[in-house]
Amino acid sequence: MINLVIALGAIMTVIDSTIVNVALHVLGRDLGTSLGTIQWVLTGYLLALSMTIPITGWAIERFGGRRVWLTALSLFIAGSVLCGAAWSVGSLIAFRVVQGVGGGLLMPAAQTILAQEAGPQGMARAMAVVSIPGMLAPMLGPVLGGVLLDHLSWRWMFLINVPICAAALILAVRRLPDTDRGKGNGKGRLDIVGLALLSPGSAILIWGLAGGGLIGKTLGILLLGGFVVHALRRRHRALVDLRLFAGRAYATSIGTIFGYSIAMFGALLLIPLYAQEVRGGDTLSAGLLVAPVGAGAIVTMTQAGRISERFGIRGPAVTGLLLVVTGLFAYTQMREGIAAAFVIGLGHGLVTPLVMAGAYRDVPRGEIPQATVAATILVRLGSALGAAVFAVVLQTLSRRDTPETAFAHSFWWVLGVAALSILPAVRMPG
Repeated sequence: MINLVIALGAIMTVIDSTIVNVALHVLGRDLGTSLGTIQWVLTGYLLALSMTIPITGWAIERFGGRRVWLTALSLFIAGSVLCGAAWSVGSLIAFRVVQGVGGGLLMPAAQTILAQEAGPQGMARAMAVVSIPGMLAPMLGPVLGGVLLDHLSWRWMFLINVPICAAALILAVRRLPDTDRGKGNGKGRLDIVGLALLSPGSAILIWGLAGGGLIGKTLGILLLGGFVVHALRRRHRALVDLRLFAGRAYATSIGTIFGYSIAMFGALLLIPLYAQEVRGGDTLSAGLLVAPVGAGAIVTMTQAGRISERFGIRGPAVTGLLLVVTGLFAYTQMREGIAAAFVIGLGHGLVTPLVMAGAYRDVPRGEIPQATVAATILVRLGSALGAAVFAVVLQTLSRRDTPETAFAHSFWWVLGVAALSILPAVRMPG
């Protein structure tokens, strides 16, 4: 029952990251703005996730996972209602940030609850449960978005979250174990300096990469560099414990999933846009072109636990990455279709749960909240980078090339990033 409650509560936060992909074209048209502006409806949500995640470890240690999870889900519901009532592109972006704050707290809290319940032996299966929303999102999000946009207003992309998340909230109140006793005693100390460096640094760097210019990139790098120095010199544990990266299993796994998140989210942005802008399809056909990614992911994700028990983590994870690269290659040749998307999905279903399970391999139980926060920050940061950077790449290439050529070259960039993520993967412990 815990697995069901967690998956139900988390699924809409992840689907919301992909449901907007097929809507960018429609939102830009209806709200009278460019792709470079409207993509902030997506990137702003992901940035809010990234900026909120750093406080999750402290919040869980101080208030308990159950309280944080319930609060986060309530915030996400409120943000969904506000997005449905948005009156301009500016208000929609602002309300997406509210949604992102809830989502940023929700996923690491869910991951921590399941990881602590599972223990080392059940980690691969637990991560497969946590990955269910991520597996279903590429299939359900674009299709659901296409149906809603073809038959209803774009506002229903956000309002549909309300009844589903409300049901999860009611179940959680009744079914989630009360592990919060003894929390809230004031012993946990929030790393204010670390928060002031890490959260704005992440947001400013992505803004710089998405068109904010050299100043944005430089300031973002300086703030993140300042956080690294602060975290390593701090006597008490920092907002994110960077010493976790001294372990080979954790460092290689998180390096893999960071690069992979950039590539995967870039692909999920480009595929539906290609269907609409080059093939002339509607939002539903764009969604159906992405759906096989989720279908393929479900096939391999359901077997991830058994595969890891028999073959370990490294070999199957590298195999999954190679499958993703193979599928992306078809898109660079404009041989896109159901088969290529399905192959990407097969790889995706192996990579996500197995690499995340590998990250927890040598992490003590008491360090799981901190390990989860660090991992989730980099996954969300990678996703935001993928959306922001590849939107700019496509827009830049489109100014000088035909649409087909611009998309083909953009997919080559995505493939290159996915291929680079294989390098840390082969260094993961077997």
